[in-house]
Amino acid sequence: MAHRCRIRTISAEETRRIGRVLGAALQPGDWIGLTGELGAGKTCLVQGMAEGAGVDPAVAVTSPTFTILQTYPGRLPLHHMDFYRLSSDTELFEIAYDELVEGGGACVVEWCEKLPAARPRDALVLRLQILDEDGREIAFEASGERAELLLERVRGVRS
Repeated sequence: MAHRCRIRTISAEETRRIGRVLGAALQPGDWIGLTGELGAGKTCLVQGMAEGAGVDPAVAVTSPTFTILQTYPGRLPLHHMDFYRLSSDTELFEIAYDELVEGGGACVVEWCEKLPAARPRDALVLRLQILDEDGREIAFEASGERAELLLERVRGVRS
């Protein structure tokens, strides 16, 4: 059974703050999927996660749409992936996806809905929706023990 909650944010900084909470809680093997239209705040959220995971603030955290994968060193490696341009699960082999998921870092995947078979059973999926120029609604869905613990960390941050 999946556990869910929704959080509304009123600014990019507030979205980053939720990311910081998640990033501070990340452990090796955690997997977070992000969905939402262009401009919904996926990369903004990942910037907060990187900060929370101890990535050096001098490191630019940007969307990996064209590189597919960027790894940021911090308290643990943060593997930031983007499935937007991928069309099949076989393309994941080229970035050693299985090793990343099973390795000592945490994975954050933008456009995770493009390759649903790549989602592990223990996963936290965030659906970002644009409400207005600065406002967003983030719907969280946790399946699995670790994902549920991550969800508990963000519950009540802002509702």
